[in-house]
Amino acid sequence: MKYRILLLLLLVTSCSKHPSLPTSFTEVNETPHIFPDYVDVMVPPNIAPLNFLVDDVEDVVAEIKSQASRVTFGGKKNKMQIDEKEWHELLAEAKGKSLSVRVYTKKDGKWLAYKPFSIDVAEEDIDPYVSFRVLPPTFVGYDELSIRQRNLTSFEETTIYNNRQISHGLEGQCINCHSYQNYGTSNMMFHTRMQNPGTMIVSDGELIFVNLKTDGMISAAAYNSWHPHLPIIAFSTDHTMQSFHTRDITKVEVMESASDLVIYDVKKNRVQVVLNDSTEWELFPSWSPDGKYLYYCSAHYEYHQGYEDTDELLKNYKQLQYNLYRLSFDADSMAFGEPELIYDARSKNRSAVQPRVSQDGRYVLFAEGPNGLFHIWHTSAEIEILDLQTGELLDTKAMNSSLPESYPSFSSNDRWIMFESRRDDGNYTRTYFAYFDKQGKVHKPFMMPAEDPEYFRLLLRSWSRPELMKEPVRITPRQFYEKILTEPLKVSN
Repeated sequence: MKYRILLLLLLVTSCSKHPSLPTSFTEVNETPHIFPDYVDVMVPPNIAPLNFLVDDVEDVVAEIKSQASRVTFGGKKNKMQIDEKEWHELLAEAKGKSLSVRVYTKKDGKWLAYKPFSIDVAEEDIDPYVSFRVLPPTFVGYDELSIRQRNLTSFEETTIYNNRQISHGLEGQCINCHSYQNYGTSNMMFHTRMQNPGTMIVSDGELIFVNLKTDGMISAAAYNSWHPHLPIIAFSTDHTMQSFHTRDITKVEVMESASDLVIYDVKKNRVQVVLNDSTEWELFPSWSPDGKYLYYCSAHYEYHQGYEDTDELLKNYKQLQYNLYRLSFDADSMAFGEPELIYDARSKNRSAVQPRVSQDGRYVLFAEGPNGLFHIWHTSAEIEILDLQTGELLDTKAMNSSLPESYPSFSSNDRWIMFESRRDDGNYTRTYFAYFDKQGKVHKPFMMPAEDPEYFRLLLRSWSRPELMKEPVRITPRQFYEKILTEPLKVSN
């Protein structure tokens, strides 16, 4: 008797994993509306399963076909959840080709069969890890922040650092600006603010906690970029402020009232000023992959009433429009050349920020909005790509939406663009990926896969400032915590 029960359990398990397709159904001459939208997207051959759901149905099954295999998958009620092992086998078979997906849904006891759609599988992988900051829906609070990392080939997710290890009541700790040298984690950093302030740096696997503020700097170091092979980090040093709109759909305006550029030599523990013109507000430094140029954005503004007159700035905030520049860099002398304008956004009544340069040095990826620097709050913000060979912008319509896009970056092989977007509900940022082919064409983006496809609908948190990595951070949250409790090193000029 017990053998019959075991056999029955095995059959039930098998049926739930690979359900039978309905034999009686009504054909629908359109593709299904699924969430996330994975219809006709291009994906990496190493991405986790693209689980999805269909709203307002009782059941869903799907048939996924490669040229060599055909597998059916089901899930729980309206959710389609795909077995990881079998999904990766399908991706391997379809590499450089396509998967065909046909979805069947059941409602009121009747089945519908939708028109098949394709999932194209690229030849090139994406970097297997991504890190991101998790933010609650607030503008002034920072009592609950964490930096986490996710394995893009699976659904494994772990904490890099959580400020709740230190935050106590009103004495909170802000954490921000995590970054890595050349997509590796042996050299990385992030800032802590308020309680136990400083900059946590991992240098060749060694933890260093630094007070990156000298008497000649406007503030402690902020937005940053690692040199691709030298132990040098470029920073902007800024006075940041924010104001809130009462009628505009843009909820908050983040502004700088002053900003300069510096570089920090990790081994020598020394800061060097790069640019400090009081009428130019330089932000978002970004090294070219060959290390010969430092890209950045800058807005020109001259105070009329007095230096850092915040009342004046609030009246004129729409005048703060950033152009893209670069400086040549000589590693032997540690000297920079003169600023070179590479993109005049202000002449188009726009503002360009957050530049990232492709590995081949040909393209500059950036976010563009109406004014200012935090475009994730601007509904007209888009991702743009400048071709340095032609001086022209590429067509990025396939990647953008009617809601804000921001913080773009290239994968280490240049074939994938990652960015954050509010396109799903207008409130929370989610991570998206788009294929960027060798001909300079941008393909339809897809959302970060989740084991539960309803996860990003229910998560009342933003995934902010995503960064791709070739490997995970191996230093534990406890190690970071213990180092942050120590006195930070003071830097020299």
